[in-house]
Amino acid sequence: MSIFSRAYFRLKEDVQTVFRKDPAARGVVEVLTCYPGLHAIILHRFAHFLWKRGLKYLARLVSHLSRFFTGIEIHPGAAVGRRFFIDHGMGVVIGETSEIGDDVLLYQGVVLGGTSQEKKKRHPTVGNHVVIGAGAIALGAINIGENAMIGAGSVVVKDVPAKATAVGVPARVGLGFSPEELDMLQHGKLPDPIAEALRLIAKEQENLETRLAKLEGGAGAQKSVTEK
Repeated sequence: MSIFSRAYFRLKEDVQTVFRKDPAARGVVEVLTCYPGLHAIILHRFAHFLWKRGLKYLARLVSHLSRFFTGIEIHPGAAVGRRFFIDHGMGVVIGETSEIGDDVLLYQGVVLGGTSQEKKKRHPTVGNHVVIGAGAIALGAINIGENAMIGAGSVVVKDVPAKATAVGVPARVGLGFSPEELDMLQHGKLPDPIAEALRLIAKEQENLETRLAKLEGGAGAQKSVTEK
């Protein structure tokens, strides 16, 4: 397959991804002209092509122009998989050594940032079928496993296992989503691991109070018999 054939196939696949991920998409012309997330991905693929061939200044220039027109900043060195979709997208920042798998969905304000000034792997690796909510931040050379969910506004600084959710600041890991739920955008059902932990503690306290009441009741009855 030639470079142009591959580029056409990727573009067609990216457009189909928009229709699959965004119910607001109505037509091909609308998607091609009115979706900055798609524009950013197309320009990034070109910038990354230049970057890999040593044309780093041209790659950075394309990336800079993409940021100017879309409000989305993707470093040309970042490796992005297939069917990647950025919904709305304003304020998204993806660092140089980020690695993103296939079928990943990002919302506006997401940051895949670095925590080191050394020239090494310093940005997150995101597995396949991951959804990262609006305003979420992932920092450092951490791994976010396949089918994971990052809640909106969360700050992730540690690895997130596959099929898990991470919520809060700093993010705590909780129960996961099935691939079907992720594909249907059922991330409004995001579990709260902190609330779940508090619920379990409250339930255990209630059980202890019930047992204590029974013990005290038994002791009172035994005392009455002894007094007689």
